[in-house]
Formats: sequence, structure tokens, C-alpha cells
Amino acid sequence: MIAGVGIDMIEVERVSEKMARAEGFRELVFSQNEIDYCEKKKNKFEHYAARFAAKEAFYKAIGAGWMNGTAFNEIEITNDGKGKPLIKLLGNTLILMNQMGILNIHVSLTHLKTMASAVVIIEN
Repeated sequence: MIAGVGIDMIEVERVSEKMARAEGFRELVFSQNEIDYCEKKKNKFEHYAARFAAKEAFYKAIGAGWMNGTAFNEIEITNDGKGKPLIKLLGNTLILMNQMGILNIHVSLTHLKTMASAVVIIEN
């Protein structure tokens, strides 16, 4: 059963500027696997922005916004063998979401030169 839907859109330049200005922002928001993935890309900030949008959409989908005890870098956006994006929860965020009864998380990403967007659907 669908328990929540979230959507988010962000300017790629906003993410790029934040990463340039705020020391530690990248590590606070993204897992090491996400950093490794994005840094290999030609237009890396588009990929960072899409992942940021997915994390924001995830929090909207759970219906509570950012929750104490969760962390942005514990919501990891990965890809399956065919390139389909997936959300993998880690650490305390995984524990809290399991307690909430979240069984499946679906995510779709899109990005252009200037904008990135994501949709998240949560099932329980």
C-alpha cells in the first residue's frame, strides 16, 4: 500500500555553490558511495543535485520532514545493474524507517544542465 509520495526540484547551481562555500557540506549530505559516483561524472553537480532532490523528496514522502535521528548521508541513492536509481537506507535512518514500517521505496531522478528533480514513493 502506498504510504507516501514526495517530489522535489532544485537548481544545479544552488548545490554547486553550497558545496563550494560550505566546508563539509558534501560529506554531511552525501554518502561516500554517492560522492565516488558523482565525482566520476562529467557534469557531476547535476548528479549531486538529483541525489539531493531525492533525499528531500524522501523526507516529504514519509510525511514528517527531516526527523531527529536521521541523516541525509544515510539516505543513499544507488543504481541497480541496469542503471535504475534505488534508495538504500543506512545507520539510524534505516532503523527508524524500519520502525515506521516502510517496506519499499521507489525513486525516479531527472536532471538537466540547470535543474534536477526527484519523485519518491513509499510503501508499507
